[in-house]
Amino acid sequence: MGQRCHKHDVIEYDAMSRLNHPTVYKAVKMRSTLNICRKYDYDLVVIGGGSGGLACSKEAAQLGQKVAVLDYVEPSLKGTKWGLGGTCVNVGCIPKKLMHQAGLLGTAVKDAKKYGWQIPGPIQHDWVTMAEAVQNHVRSLNWGHRVQLQDKKVKYLNIKGSLVNEHTVRGLTKAGKEVGSLSIKKILTYLNVPGAMEHGVTSDDIFWLKKSPGKTTARLLTWCLSDVALECAGFLTGIGLDTTVMVRSIALRGFDQQMAGLVTDYMEAYGTKFAWECIPKRVEKLSSGALQVTWTDTKADQEHKDTYDSVLWAVGRAPETKALGLDKLGMQLNKETGKIIVGADESTSVPNIYAFGDIGEGRPELTPTAIKAGKLLARRLAGQSTELMNYDNVPTTVFTPLEYGCVGLSEEEAEKRHGKDGLEVFHAFYKPLEFTVAERDANQCYLKVVCERGGDQRILGLHFTGPNAGEVTQGFALGFQCGATYSHLLSTVGIHPTCAEELTKVNITKRSGLDATVTGC
Repeated sequence: MGQRCHKHDVIEYDAMSRLNHPTVYKAVKMRSTLNICRKYDYDLVVIGGGSGGLACSKEAAQLGQKVAVLDYVEPSLKGTKWGLGGTCVNVGCIPKKLMHQAGLLGTAVKDAKKYGWQIPGPIQHDWVTMAEAVQNHVRSLNWGHRVQLQDKKVKYLNIKGSLVNEHTVRGLTKAGKEVGSLSIKKILTYLNVPGAMEHGVTSDDIFWLKKSPGKTTARLLTWCLSDVALECAGFLTGIGLDTTVMVRSIALRGFDQQMAGLVTDYMEAYGTKFAWECIPKRVEKLSSGALQVTWTDTKADQEHKDTYDSVLWAVGRAPETKALGLDKLGMQLNKETGKIIVGADESTSVPNIYAFGDIGEGRPELTPTAIKAGKLLARRLAGQSTELMNYDNVPTTVFTPLEYGCVGLSEEEAEKRHGKDGLEVFHAFYKPLEFTVAERDANQCYLKVVCERGGDQRILGLHFTGPNAGEVTQGFALGFQCGATYSHLLSTVGIHPTCAEELTKVNITKRSGLDATVTGC
């Protein structure tokens, strides 16, 4: 390459994370602040083709930077591999939401009979048809990302590797040929359980299976991304599979626990089985081909066994920062999580290196935050802006059979910060109109608005379980950026008849002890 004079030499790592809600991305960036002429191939090298890295690279290219994207996906232990786009596109948000929709359609078919549709039974689901359609859509997105990079003159390289110093990366092609730059992988964590690796599948594999997993146990460990296990178990139940979720302690750790209880209560009524406070000990493959799972019930201190067609380990992901070579640079990491300690401007403990996305300690493991953080960082490095990413009040949704959307603080966190007497919690149990004719149980359809008790009663958190929770929550999230108060909520005119309308009418407080069931318009 020719000689280039500039202030910034940037190398970024964008590895990949969870399914969900809800997905996950990581990135590391390096910058030279020496205002001298040096020979650089690129102004910006983005290592990792997840949503955050792609957004950052395209933004930088539009600002006149010469950019390359390095992306290599290490196949899962079962051999599953995928294309450009990161976890969200390939094994996260996109296939998850589509398979979630398949589960919802199964319920809709049952509802349809109540609405007069003459549907001959029995109705059966065909995994192959669904999987092919979902996988073809994902492949179209892979291709679309490559086209977008090409259109914006961003170089795409399929290589992997590690950082040598704050200005250099060493990489390898798939064939093992050493090159000057490379990417790093983000791995899924398996349990340290005999037979787990040999006989189980992960969320990397479930969306790419060619045939139905059959009777599936979704293993949920609460110290990891518990929403992934519930989401997978939900759509597997929805398409008619006998599904069990094994939970070590509580579900949806980090979320509002009252809402988490409503989600799992609904799932149990929906048909998903739960094995609470249980820990797997081993998985063995029987001569019949079935998988025998042995686990301990910690409540009763008893050992149990059962057989399944498939075992899904949905225990979350961990960044493999060791393979990136950060230890050689002396970068400060959280020893427990392996994530990078970052500042408000995404800077790390090593000069010229930045990290954004969920590889950053304390960052939300969500696709939209990685995308926005990547764009803002690209603008700052190009000298076009000083705006920092605002990580407060980021909305999210868990795509379980009864969806759960939230923005702001959980009731538990609000109580920690403001004290119980400093809060006023407005809540309501409501029945979606679409549930009435179908005679569906709506006992878990609930909303609550957590507010400061004094002053203008600023809204601290909003939580909603019900149909289209993501769409509802996205709309109300705007108010949090404007300092919404309870009076603002009441002055908002609702759209009738919608579920979201109930939020504009909520008036019963928990403190009052009154029945919070909505009884009319």
